[in-house]
Amino acid sequence: MGRLSGFNYRDIVKRLKQLGFEFHRQAAGGHEIWYSSKSNHFTTIPNHTGDMPEGTLRAILKQANVTPEEFLTQKYKTSDAPIGNGG
Repeated sequence: MGRLSGFNYRDIVKRLKQLGFEFHRQAAGGHEIWYSSKSNHFTTIPNHTGDMPEGTLRAILKQANVTPEEFLTQKYKTSDAPIGNGG
């Protein structure tokens, strides 16, 4: 298991929100488009149950122009507000 394994949808979104990403729109199936106005990048995140495969998370970060180190240094509180579009 690599250092990017074991993250679920909620963990990923909370960390991306701290990096300036916001929900943009719902995409096909269980996917969401997130956008950062700071970096002017979009990324697609599958909203599925269970842990995200490490390769999928790497692809999300690459689309978002976020390094694994930047992603891993983000911390969040368990009391953070709800995420996504509620769906």
